[in-house]
Amino acid sequence: MKPVRQMNELHVFYKFLYISLVLAGALMILIILDKQLHFNQMEFGFSASLVFSLLFLPVVVVIKEELNLRTIKKQAVNEPSQQQPSALRMEPKRVSWLSDVFRSPERGEDYTILQALFSIDMCLIFLTTICGLGGTLTAVDNLGQIGTSLGYSTRSLSTFISLMSIWNYLGRVFSGFVSEIILTKYKVPRPVLLSLIQLLSCVGYLLMAFNLKNSIYIAWIIVGFCLGAQWPLLFAIISEIFGLKYYSTLFNFSSVASPIGSYLLNVRVTGHLYDQEARRQMAVLGIQRKPGEDLNCSGVECFKLAFIIITAVTFFGSLVSFVLVLRTREFYKSDIYNKFRPDEAEAVEMEMAVAGNVVSGSSAVKG
Repeated sequence: MKPVRQMNELHVFYKFLYISLVLAGALMILIILDKQLHFNQMEFGFSASLVFSLLFLPVVVVIKEELNLRTIKKQAVNEPSQQQPSALRMEPKRVSWLSDVFRSPERGEDYTILQALFSIDMCLIFLTTICGLGGTLTAVDNLGQIGTSLGYSTRSLSTFISLMSIWNYLGRVFSGFVSEIILTKYKVPRPVLLSLIQLLSCVGYLLMAFNLKNSIYIAWIIVGFCLGAQWPLLFAIISEIFGLKYYSTLFNFSSVASPIGSYLLNVRVTGHLYDQEARRQMAVLGIQRKPGEDLNCSGVECFKLAFIIITAVTFFGSLVSFVLVLRTREFYKSDIYNKFRPDEAEAVEMEMAVAGNVVSGSSAVKG
């Protein structure tokens, strides 16, 4: 039995989206006002009441929708249901998995796990994920040390975290909606937006590297936005190119790229350069490091070279993503959602066949 979608399903979804966007905007405004004005107890109470009111708005939408559904179900009780003729299912011919590994199907069809893993497209996705998400995760992991080394207070660090979290959410919403709009209306390949977002993250890394006046706030907004924006694009690209049959396995495989990128850029590059600069500063000051003492670095030089390297790596990742754009541009020019729509021609043929069987059966009875 096919599930029937509700007529106003999209409107309900948009209501949830608008509420969440208003909540994100309200939180950001409250954070900025608190940073500038330092709220007292009454103002904190008012802001908390506003946030809780926005949090309960989705419950109102759900209750209203449930009441509408109950009314529709009552009206549908007295309507007779029409049973649709079921199409005959042909079992697919079984082929040896070993002989089929390097014979990839058309993009958009269901790949096997090995077909996807050995494909060039998956290698490109894996590499661009290492470069793109590795840099943003490195920035997030070192948020506290970056703020401390640049002389920001604990209060400012909490503001960084809040701004980054809000824009992380906005990045997810933006990349999902915008990529879908430009794909359906203008047939622009989804990896194009992935390349552009990685280029945008390079701007955030350079702002961190050179620490222009008050640029760190803009840098964290950009990094949070780009971190959130990349994940929905990767979800969609993998499902569209390799199909949905083994989607969960393939996505989990590609997700391994993010900790690999984080390890390479965070531990091997950023951590090493930070410790090296901290030791240099201690040597200049003539301070001897005690056993077990943490290394502390201060100044823009602590992360400058690291983020310049991360910028170069991320730029390379955007070029890799652009190669994926060139490889998939013909695929995205086609109707990639065609297989998810009911085949009207087959439905008409099935109805004609059923009608023909009924006519021939009635003629035989008369004869």
